[in-house]
Amino acid sequence: MRVLITGSNGFLGKNLQADLVERQDFDVRCFTRGHEIAQLPDLLKDVKFIVHFAGVNRPLDSSEFIADNIDLTKALCNAVCDYATVTGEKVPILFASSSQAQNESQYGQSKLAAENILQAVNLSHGIPVHIFRLPNVFGKWCKPNYNSVVATFCYNIAHDLPIDVHDPTALLTLVYIDDVISYFVKLVKGVVEPDEYAIDVPQYTLTIGELARQIQAFKSGRDTLMVERVGMGFIRALYATYVSYLPLESFSYSLQSHTDDRGIFAEVLKTPDSGQVSFFTAHPGVIRGGHYHHSKCEKFLVVRGQARFRFYHLLTGQTHELITVGDRLEIVDTIPGWAHDITNIGKEEMLVMLWANEVFDHLQPDTFTYKLGK
Repeated sequence: MRVLITGSNGFLGKNLQADLVERQDFDVRCFTRGHEIAQLPDLLKDVKFIVHFAGVNRPLDSSEFIADNIDLTKALCNAVCDYATVTGEKVPILFASSSQAQNESQYGQSKLAAENILQAVNLSHGIPVHIFRLPNVFGKWCKPNYNSVVATFCYNIAHDLPIDVHDPTALLTLVYIDDVISYFVKLVKGVVEPDEYAIDVPQYTLTIGELARQIQAFKSGRDTLMVERVGMGFIRALYATYVSYLPLESFSYSLQSHTDDRGIFAEVLKTPDSGQVSFFTAHPGVIRGGHYHHSKCEKFLVVRGQARFRFYHLLTGQTHELITVGDRLEIVDTIPGWAHDITNIGKEEMLVMLWANEVFDHLQPDTFTYKLGK
């Protein structure tokens, strides 16, 4: 299916291009600022769908609102109507308008004018038209310090630059780029029936102050090792957006480690409600652990070397022992009320990954020394 994208080098266009190129059932044509309007008729040949993203929202001269948002839309519609007259094919047009089309700003009025042009060709020539008034869209590849507060905050915080919060209580309504693109692709493929103006994707409402605090928490997490709840929903989308603005020198960061005559121990990450991940090494013959917990639970994974785990039940005196090796991946659970230790019984340094179901609290460690027998 051949699709023409106008404004293909913009924020929405780049993300749509990337999505369609990954698929086997789309052939993408692009209309960019490097093209002339006169080239539109040739670009339309054999096109089955048009996604109209081209436009400006913060031009140096207000006349660009007319040229890029109104005149280009008019030229595109004329070309589509001419193409329909010659071939009989009425190529559908998806137009990314803005929620600002409902206000009196020059940008909003130019978007409204473009909407009216599209609706007119729908009535006069039967060209299928789908108009969406998008709220603030955020995600990777959006230009910072331009027209997106999310992109600006992410970029500036990632680059140690100041951010300006005029009114921390001001509300934002946001939609995520991946959700928008996924919906548009479904529309192009005829999988969904759109509502007028509204796009059926998750919308997120929060204050400017909340947005700033959340992005700053992403940054500080590298120092505290505390990972925000980035697994789903808005926080997942915002975190993916934030890290997309990291400078090259911030693609990696160092961890603090603790070294003694047994080996190395380092915390890797912590979570608000799902514990923490660490790792440690042990030289041959070294015993680690030798304690018990009342509530804390742990999972050990030996990824290199040979380990002997020993367990002792505090009430019954029952014992248990098992051996794991790095080339046979096996999780070992520690059980509350059982003292336990781990010994490197191999000839090489042992490397062990460790998950605990709670973040270590120095004031209430729930870790009590208990030396198991030889």
